[in-house]
Amino acid sequence: MGILSQLSILHLLWAAMVFCQYEDYDFEDEYDGEPNHQYPYYFNPNTQAEVPRFPFPVECAKECFCPPAFPLSMYCDHRKLKTIPNIPNHVQQLYLQNNDIEAVPAGPFTNVTFLREINLSHNKIKFHMIDHGVFAKLSNLVQLHLQHNELEEVPFPLPSSLERLLLGSNQISRLSGNSLEGLPNITMLDLCNNLLDDSVLKGKPFSNMKNLMQLNLCNNKLQTMPPDLPSSLMYLSLENNSISYIPENYFNRLPKIIALRMSHNNLQNIPRNTFNLPNLLELNLGHNKLKQVFYIPRSLQHLYIEDNDIEIVNVTLMCPSIDPMNINQLTYIRVDQNKLTNPISTYAFFCFPHIRAIYYGEQNVSANKSTQLRIPVFRRFLTPEEYHEAEHDHETHDHETEEDHEAEDNYFHPY
Repeated sequence: MGILSQLSILHLLWAAMVFCQYEDYDFEDEYDGEPNHQYPYYFNPNTQAEVPRFPFPVECAKECFCPPAFPLSMYCDHRKLKTIPNIPNHVQQLYLQNNDIEAVPAGPFTNVTFLREINLSHNKIKFHMIDHGVFAKLSNLVQLHLQHNELEEVPFPLPSSLERLLLGSNQISRLSGNSLEGLPNITMLDLCNNLLDDSVLKGKPFSNMKNLMQLNLCNNKLQTMPPDLPSSLMYLSLENNSISYIPENYFNRLPKIIALRMSHNNLQNIPRNTFNLPNLLELNLGHNKLKQVFYIPRSLQHLYIEDNDIEIVNVTLMCPSIDPMNINQLTYIRVDQNKLTNPISTYAFFCFPHIRAIYYGEQNVSANKSTQLRIPVFRRFLTPEEYHEAEHDHETHDHETEEDHEAEDNYFHPY
């Protein structure tokens, strides 16, 4: 009985060690590689892949680093690797970003059963250098990073288990008919900074992604809104395209939208009730060609309409009625770089009682002259601490570059 008890205790300690690897842990002291700045993703414990039984294998590829605190992870990033090393079959997280890898052969993945995350971003991988079906065989894979490579197409087939697929900053100009099929669990798809145009989306490649919550299509060549998006969508990024209009009823089938980013497009007129969305919190239409405002849903908290051609902010269009039982939640408006000559009417504070700040900044009153309203930043109900914090934020904003904004805007930060 004594020996069995000791074995039971050892088994419990091992299980606790494996579980704890998914908790936040700073192993900077143990690993001196460059930090990974990808936004965090939290695995669903209900979909946790089965791990090998005790005793646990501790092998690691000689080119890589396997932290003792993360026995299921193998770090091979920032090592100037040209090929993918052999992967021990117990590994669940594989980090190969920032190398010189050009191909993804099937060999290193032959005996891999439990792999859940692969990061191959910032390499030199081309579509034809990925062995056919190499990812499809990984039946537990939930996250695949392939951004910042040289892909011309989306690799396929992909495993049905996949939840997050990041393909930003490649050279993707086409989506073959079946490249995005068979992905019922996908929740996040990033295709920013590619070469997609309207013809590529005519086949409605996203329509069958019934669980898709976030779609990033920024920095492409779109001229119209992407068709037939799934009703599950919550975050939509379309910045830096050439979209000139939004069909009036476009968002009727997207009631769950929380954040919509369409800055740096060619929008001129917005149909009045376009954004009558019950859950919308953030709306960014900066850097377009808008001449007037539009209806603001009661849920909206942050509105960005800077760098447009707006001369007057018609509050009645934004807020046609006041409902004491359903108060508008708008707290922040950014309207700098427009053509305003007067501050927004004080009626706005009856419609939007939660407004804390309106950033007027400089206004482009004429083609050759910018001016500043007497109140560059309106603030209301701020404590002294909040006031100083807001001052600091705007000072920081003044020193930011356009590249800073583009890099920040490429991704939502909901996770």
